[in-house]
Amino acid sequence: MNCVHCGKLLPEGSRRDRAYCDNKCRGLASYYRRKAGVPPPPRWQHPALNSDNPALRSASAHAELLGEANGWSPSLVRCAMDGLTAVLEHRPPGKPVKLTETRTRIPRHASSFRVAEVLADLDLREDDSASSIRSWIDDRTGELPAGFAGDVRAWLLVLLDGDRRAKPRSRTCLYVYFGCVRPLLENWATTRDHLREITAADVTAALSPLHGWQRRNAIAALRSLFRFAKKRGLIFANPTTRLRTEDIPRSLLPMTDDEVLAVQRIAVTPAQRLIVALAAVHAARATAIRRLTLDDLDLPNRRITIAGHGQRLGELPHQTLLAWLDQRRATWPKTPNRHVLINAKTALGTGPVSPEYLKRHLLHQGVYLERIRGDRVLHEALTAGTDPLHLALIFNLSHTAASRYAAIAQNLLDDQIEQTAEMRSEGRTGALDGCQ
Repeated sequence: MNCVHCGKLLPEGSRRDRAYCDNKCRGLASYYRRKAGVPPPPRWQHPALNSDNPALRSASAHAELLGEANGWSPSLVRCAMDGLTAVLEHRPPGKPVKLTETRTRIPRHASSFRVAEVLADLDLREDDSASSIRSWIDDRTGELPAGFAGDVRAWLLVLLDGDRRAKPRSRTCLYVYFGCVRPLLENWATTRDHLREITAADVTAALSPLHGWQRRNAIAALRSLFRFAKKRGLIFANPTTRLRTEDIPRSLLPMTDDEVLAVQRIAVTPAQRLIVALAAVHAARATAIRRLTLDDLDLPNRRITIAGHGQRLGELPHQTLLAWLDQRRATWPKTPNRHVLINAKTALGTGPVSPEYLKRHLLHQGVYLERIRGDRVLHEALTAGTDPLHLALIFNLSHTAASRYAAIAQNLLDDQIEQTAEMRSEGRTGALDGCQ
């Protein structure tokens, strides 16, 4: 018997149903067959389904069931079986597979994510992968001067994991804080060897060129770093104790007609129109839009629940929802995903779309959801009154955010009144001059 793909003679004692000399030939044959659109032979079964290895046989059968339940294509199911064959064929039954091994050993045409999903359902997956944020911390702090690297690394890890008196911070917070303190630490490293040598004068001099939000973020990051160092006994005195942040005036203007027309020209697909409608009518944040599920919709009663806040569904979101759900149903009729927004990748699972999905569809094309959302809240404040309680109830805002929008709206109304009074005064002056 010869290999179906390369023609080499199969080893003696091979199974009668064996068609390939190794996993590489099996994977390449499957890859080229799918690339050419050639279906598998009639009554063909994947060799993994009849394998002598009970673990591989049961995993392949489970992959078929999982694919049928989640709407996987036959090609994707076969790819998953190819990956399972690569990691389970010569493995003793019951021995778990490391996640890093899954990513490195399976053929390139197989989906490591789907293989890992099947192994996880069978309790055969061992997650030994390192966290990406921890790798980022190690890499970035390793670039700092030796006297500061260890303390900054310990500080970032406490921010990430939290401690008894502090909750864990988000990755975005870590990125912002480290980005603020890194240039300051590199500058201090030319004359200082450790955090304990930094004085209040050094901090003041380093912050003097900064203004606005850049200065405010730098002060917050330095406070956090030196507070941590003081608490752990790494420094004798906290040089940021007397630092004060200045209030930054917030300003927001209503969207112009040109901006509205630009959004209408860009948002043309049903998914884009739905995202824009939810932000423009319900002031929904990007995260809330991504996490919106079908269970949050009550289309017959025109109700929608966004981030746990129930409200009446507007006419524009209702129409865009119907259009998108029709396309969603036609494109992925068997998807198990309950999220409203899905794509070709998330339709095979149960998770929401990534933040990059919204960026690729709108932000990278010039549509800013936060700008649209802020305009909606500001419009409500200008038309219904500058009452923070009203804004908080309508849009589920915090007291601070509602007060901020109310103050901005009040300033705009005051400016409009002043401009109207000035125009009337100028008109009266001109009329009196004409009478003289």
